[in-house]
Amino acid sequence: MKALYQQRDPKEWQRFIDLLKQSVVEDRVEDLLSMLLTTDERSSLGLRVQIIDALLNGQEPQREIQQQLNTSAATITRGSNMLKTVEPEIRDWISNKLNVED
Repeated sequence: MKALYQQRDPKEWQRFIDLLKQSVVEDRVEDLLSMLLTTDERSSLGLRVQIIDALLNGQEPQREIQQQLNTSAATITRGSNMLKTVEPEIRDWISNKLNVED
């Protein structure tokens, strides 16, 4: 994925990714993310997953997705723009994973 902004220290992101990977190995993902993210941040991530799922599904216009999820047009647009920046393989992987869980 293309970097859309400059991080203070790219090592911070890599450290988080390494910690997340280790939490997967040790089955502690939920514990880790509950500690690092506030309730609002976890809720926002859940909303982003719903937005990406709806956009990848392609069955509804963005305006309908916005109304159904009770969010702003800007939030839907950001999700749509992000999907345009990821590699097709990642987009397909995410789509497959979201469809398996339905």
